[in-house]
Amino acid sequence: MRYKVLLSFFLIAIQLQFVSCSGNERERGEKYLTYWPAANQQEIDLAKKIVEKWNVIHPEFPVRMEPIPSGQSSEEVLLAAIAGKTTPDICSNIWPGVMEQYVEAGAVVNLDTMPGFDSLLTARIPETVVKGYSSSDGKYYQLPWKSNPVLFIYNRRYFDVLGIDSLPKSYSEFYEIAQRIKEMPIDDGLPLQWIHYRNILPIWWQRLFDFYPFYIAASGGKTLLKDGKVDFDNDTAVKVFEFFAEGYEKGYVSKSLLQMEDLFIKEKVLADIVGPWRVSHLAKFAPDLKYTYGPLPRPGGSEGPGLSYADPKSIVIFNNTPYPKMAWEFVKFLVSEENDRMLLDMTAQLPIRSGLLEKATFKEYFEANPGLKVFAEQVPYAIGVDRTIYLQEIFDIISQEFDAACVHRVKTPKEGISDAAKRVRLLLERDR
Repeated sequence: MRYKVLLSFFLIAIQLQFVSCSGNERERGEKYLTYWPAANQQEIDLAKKIVEKWNVIHPEFPVRMEPIPSGQSSEEVLLAAIAGKTTPDICSNIWPGVMEQYVEAGAVVNLDTMPGFDSLLTARIPETVVKGYSSSDGKYYQLPWKSNPVLFIYNRRYFDVLGIDSLPKSYSEFYEIAQRIKEMPIDDGLPLQWIHYRNILPIWWQRLFDFYPFYIAASGGKTLLKDGKVDFDNDTAVKVFEFFAEGYEKGYVSKSLLQMEDLFIKEKVLADIVGPWRVSHLAKFAPDLKYTYGPLPRPGGSEGPGLSYADPKSIVIFNNTPYPKMAWEFVKFLVSEENDRMLLDMTAQLPIRSGLLEKATFKEYFEANPGLKVFAEQVPYAIGVDRTIYLQEIFDIISQEFDAACVHRVKTPKEGISDAAKRVRLLLERDR
């Protein structure tokens, strides 16, 4: 059933009844908006400042901010809130991959109906990315807010020791360096043990930071589906599985379920897959670490621009709001140029807006933070996700096959991709 995911979160929905704002206050005539940002401290601090500014300007219609409640993922929490009718008026932590579920459930406002939406979208969003945020019915239910393109970060301390003159472009170059690392003696001065690491837990969202960005890079920008049908049953996907399988089998890559320490900061790995959020983290916890950024390796070092996954987040207005037009006014305020600059200053995350590197409001920031400029330059080459209500289930299937074929080697990479494709086809045909 299409609402299987919603029903499975029934217990979480009951829990959310206790953290949601009381409806009795609105029944008594109090006017306010509820807003859920992401639960990380940087975005909570940002949300507090934005809400404080709004409430000074609009004391007659204040916003109440609560971080999104805790759960295995914010997507699951929001789906449970939809099932329990406890959603906020506005949320800014929306992964576009779940939007089709929200739309089919009738949970979100069609933003095309809001005054000035078309002009805001045209002025704000680059033409190359805007179509990726429309729904399958051609309407817009989300406003793109921020993008976090993923790249590889490399510890420069080891370049001379490993004989690295240029960053690896191909899988073979990458693992040639990995073999040199494996042959290095471990001592107190050189703690390096692996070339990189990823959490191997077979949960759907983990594959957004290993298989999926590598598949995007290797395929020249393909996603998992095309015209609603499987489009990853190919040699490129097999090569990506083979890449990770080789890394785990030969001990080039740390095989970890839960990472209790930051292996990159501890200098036990040469590289890490990161987004722009990592820049401020390293500045705070490893200010003396020397590093550089590079594109994800590709089979044979393919030519053309290095593509990657965008890891985007959007803003929505939920249909339970009694004040949709006032909620829209807050959304417009949230994405103002001034608040987008605060997003950069406080979270080191990139607003999705045209002219990000040219506008005076942001140019000074990137001149002072060249590490973030690298990610800003990557935004036009960052790919999002497919529009389907089954995307989380598709990534769950890929995670299970990744675990079987790459981590535990109970089947070959080719079998893993083939089995994943068969299972996804069955999933997509289920309701036809």
